[in-house]
Amino acid sequence: MATTKWKIDPAHSEIQFKVKHLMITNVTGYFEKFDLEVETEGDNFTKAKSIVFTANVDTINTNNQQRDTHLKSADFFDAANHAQLRFVGKQFEPSGEDYLLHGDLTIRGITKPITVKVEAAGTVVDPYGQTKAGFTVEGKIRRKEFGLTWDAVTEAGSVVVSDEIRIHCEIQLVKQA
Repeated sequence: MATTKWKIDPAHSEIQFKVKHLMITNVTGYFEKFDLEVETEGDNFTKAKSIVFTANVDTINTNNQQRDTHLKSADFFDAANHAQLRFVGKQFEPSGEDYLLHGDLTIRGITKPITVKVEAAGTVVDPYGQTKAGFTVEGKIRRKEFGLTWDAVTEAGSVVVSDEIRIHCEIQLVKQA
């Protein structure tokens, strides 16, 4: 069967994360510039031959410039030395009505295996004749496993930033001609 190439539609996709601040509220952030390329066998995503996602760390945005500058610093992502984070999918498997995507995530030069839940929303042809596929991706990682180890504790003993990061992505792929 022929290989089908898919590319992310950045205008209709979002790459977000949430992290607990002071363990009482969530701060939401996202990456403004990212890329995703997928190769499938025909249009069958369960037979994906290649899944490669990258995000430009320098485009991190939490709607607070001071916090964003800190996140780009060596305390966190170290954007000067590690310009991108990268996920390479290894296996896309059915799990009930959804899917599990296993792969390797690299942040700050540290690569760890992760698994995310994927909900497939379907495939449609848009008014311009383009075939598009939609997915919602959710997962969790531990930031300290990737070298994002900055910590602070309040006078009352509360952690300022949690170790757990929740990932939420809305992905729209465009079938390439």
